[in-house]
Amino acid sequence: MSKIPRFSQLRHPSLIPATGKDMGDGWETKRSRAKGHKDWAIIKLGDAGFLSQVEIDTAHFKGNFPESCELHALHSDDLVPSGVPEDSWCLILPRTKLGPHRRHFLQLEGASGRAYTHVKITIYPDGGIKRVRVLGRRVSPINAAGDAQAAHPADAIADDGGSGATSVRPAAAQSPTGPLIPALPLTPEAFAPFGKVVQAYADVNAVPDPRNTRVTGANQGTATKFHKLAPLVSSYPEGSGATAGLSVYRCEPVDVQPGGEWEVKVLERHPCTNQAFIPMGGGLGLSDALEEPGSTYLVIVAQNGADDKPELSTLRAFIASAGQGIVYDTGIWREYS
Repeated sequence: MSKIPRFSQLRHPSLIPATGKDMGDGWETKRSRAKGHKDWAIIKLGDAGFLSQVEIDTAHFKGNFPESCELHALHSDDLVPSGVPEDSWCLILPRTKLGPHRRHFLQLEGASGRAYTHVKITIYPDGGIKRVRVLGRRVSPINAAGDAQAAHPADAIADDGGSGATSVRPAAAQSPTGPLIPALPLTPEAFAPFGKVVQAYADVNAVPDPRNTRVTGANQGTATKFHKLAPLVSSYPEGSGATAGLSVYRCEPVDVQPGGEWEVKVLERHPCTNQAFIPMGGGLGLSDALEEPGSTYLVIVAQNGADDKPELSTLRAFIASAGQGIVYDTGIWREYS
């Protein structure tokens, strides 16, 4: 990405490197109470490219972050694509909720196989964004090692988003056995279509949905309690004899390096309950402790389709840290291995 050539209202560019130290070098729009209000900016990419993922960073915007955003893309030879009909812009990220003071890692939709030169980000209704980073691979021939690195940004997503993880795959593509999708750091907003993320936050202003999430002190001031981050749901038929319970899995860590691939072979779901997976650590100091405990784990999910089978167009992969638990919504398909 090189510049923002056109915008509805812009204080400072949101494309510069690093994350800054305050709200002073981000994009913050004027507060509006008008119904249906939105603000937007058009980003001119450095070169035409196939887009796969985006990072929306709301660092330091703890109370005035946008409620949600959406992204459209366009291919144009113009520096500023003025006079372009609205229906010429292709939706690559449906309207997605945002949270405060956090990096959001989101897989783009409908962008595979089409090259774009411009991206339009729209925020609802207003607020501040620290950084916008669009990732993918360039269309132009690669003539140098530097270009090759830029075209395959496997490690371009840093260890943040609350997951302590790094992106595993740089772009969605097609392999002989099926589609390739990126594994992105787990964040509550990106995982929302599939369930809840359960974790504590060092900064209480960074909790998801801060206006509705209750946070209190606990244990005589030595702890912070984040209330009801996920409900417990059970809808077994009456008389089935089924009960909810707590099980423990002992797993051997699997080494998957950044840039590697993981083949999805089986998906399963629980049609009558949601499911919680909470890492318990490696049991350090105990006789049965894992010799090399893992620090992250891979989460692969899909929504249910109209044919009561996994809707593979919704397949998503996330990298969760050992400090994050997940709760799959009822009926969500998940990778099973």
